[in-house]
Amino acid sequence: MARGRKPAPTALKVLRGNPGRRPLPQGELRPPAGLPEPPTHLNAMAQEEWAAIGPILAQMRVVTKADRAVLAGYCATYARWAMAEEQIRRWTDLLVMGAMGGEVANPYIRIANQALELMHKYMVELGLTPSSRVKLATGQPSVDDPLEQFLAKKRRR
Repeated sequence: MARGRKPAPTALKVLRGNPGRRPLPQGELRPPAGLPEPPTHLNAMAQEEWAAIGPILAQMRVVTKADRAVLAGYCATYARWAMAEEQIRRWTDLLVMGAMGGEVANPYIRIANQALELMHKYMVELGLTPSSRVKLATGQPSVDDPLEQFLAKKRRR
């Protein structure tokens, strides 16, 4: 049976002002902040994605030391998708010769599509899509966003 929406973290409810006025949970676990070390089993492409996106997620305070497996899953899936896309680019054909002699769909297309579907799930969890970032919004303007700074000055007048 479906449970409904995922509960928002207490810190996020506090930042938003708890509009529902429901009692906030007490003693919520808080993992240590910061980017965890990448697992050694990630291939080079996954390690590159970890190095590219990990610091951004840590700066956004989306990942903590406890989120190593989630980030590793995303990076491994990203690498699988990128490798399949590279194979599709090399072959350039959507159909290839099958084992029985007939044409079949390029198997890398299926691999790429499945990896992209799984990667999207990780991206939503990590706030890596525009719509998922809206759901993770704290209600506080970004300090380094020039548009937000301009609008804040206009609002004060």
